[in-house]
Amino acid sequence: MEILLFLALGAFVGVFGSLVGIGGGLICVPVFIFFLSEGSVFPYFKTAAEITGTSLFIVFINAFSGAVAYIRQKRIMYSAAVPFALATLPGAFLGSYIVDKFSFEMLNFYYGIFMGVMAVLIFINSRKKKREDVLELPDDFTYNRGIGITASMGVGFLSSIFGVGGGIIHVPLMVYLLNFPVHIATATSCFILMISSLGGTVTHFMLSHIVWIPAVAISVGAAIGAQIGAKLSRKTKSKTILTILAISMLLVSIRLILSGTFK
Repeated sequence: MEILLFLALGAFVGVFGSLVGIGGGLICVPVFIFFLSEGSVFPYFKTAAEITGTSLFIVFINAFSGAVAYIRQKRIMYSAAVPFALATLPGAFLGSYIVDKFSFEMLNFYYGIFMGVMAVLIFINSRKKKREDVLELPDDFTYNRGIGITASMGVGFLSSIFGVGGGIIHVPLMVYLLNFPVHIATATSCFILMISSLGGTVTHFMLSHIVWIPAVAISVGAAIGAQIGAKLSRKTKSKTILTILAISMLLVSIRLILSGTFK
């Protein structure tokens, strides 16, 4: 029964993570904290590091599956994806070691604040102006590569600490700061996630932070769900994607902050 539940969770994670380009860690970390940590229904995780390490492994599998789908759709901007992904790797390795110092309460509180701030910014900006649903970049499109690479260095560090992959930052970064079309940003983010989460996953593996039963079972479901999410994204409006992302992040943020403060 637990395996079936993990597979179902993975399928949902895959669809959602691939649709909005964040890899699924946004869902996995809160689920692990509330339902799979010590003292909960299924006590698989003994430390905060195991939660983030296992989540990042699932993020990698989900991102890999989603990236394959987006490669087929020719929606990835490689001139941004490759340098951004490489820039995340040093921070991803460092974050894997830092998270060993976190308690469950610290992870809840700081991750909740991080998600809440991002949710508010995404929601406010999604209301400001109408964005065209573009599936291909215009020939004259340009962006500030220096800003993107610099920001990506911090993305790798934060993503490895919280076990979410960098999509939760990279998507709004590319959409609002670098003016990428939303559909191109989510596809490109999946490719970046595939590279950056691999770096953090390798380090978490070396530090024995991955709990394999939920990691493998959820990853199988996520790999399947990511293919579905990539197909759905072609029919989903940009404003809808951003609104779903912001509301989901805000609700989980409130729950995590309360848990980290009063537990």
